[in-house]
Amino acid sequence: MAVSSVPGPQGRTLPSEEEVRQVVAAVLAGIETEELERGPVGSSEDERAPEPVAAEVAVGADHGGYRLKERIAADLRERGYEVHDCGTDSTEPVDYPDFAHEVARLVADGACRWGIVVDGAGIGSCMAANKVPGIRAATCWDLTSAKNSREHNHANVLVLGAGLIGENLALEIVRAWMLMPWGGERHARRVEKIMDIERRYLVHAEAGAIA
Repeated sequence: MAVSSVPGPQGRTLPSEEEVRQVVAAVLAGIETEELERGPVGSSEDERAPEPVAAEVAVGADHGGYRLKERIAADLRERGYEVHDCGTDSTEPVDYPDFAHEVARLVADGACRWGIVVDGAGIGSCMAANKVPGIRAATCWDLTSAKNSREHNHANVLVLGAGLIGENLALEIVRAWMLMPWGGERHARRVEKIMDIERRYLVHAEAGAIA
């Protein structure tokens, strides 16, 4: 039988037992609803696979990197990424700066989150990509350099030399590079100094153009 409200100290009315039960039941129901919406423990957003976005990865290569670029693009698609292929489309001789620039431009413009460029040695394309403002391209030959370029240097374009590394290692490098998060903190100050150098020369170039 329910107990009605009774007077408490200083004339205040205390809730009845039934009223207390109703409040507790309401609180518990709210907690259960919140847990259901949040999902089970251990399924945080960071642990779930990211949703691919349009043209998330731009890839490009010259004739020396064409075959490896094709293999990398296929692997990315199999893993759920959408790929923007900037070419080349054969082993016919072409100029690597054209494709490095196209990949870098898409990343700098925000159309793609990452860029991957492949040529023979991975050096010339890296130089070309880094001429595009906002690009931090890194040539990587192993897993350590790949992870370091992302964690410490916030690289947004990966450059590979098809003549220097095998296909299996290249695929491992791409996966490690894309999965490694940016470290931030003390690295952020240093990367900001890199970008500040770029900004200073851009200002001088714009001033010269106006003059």
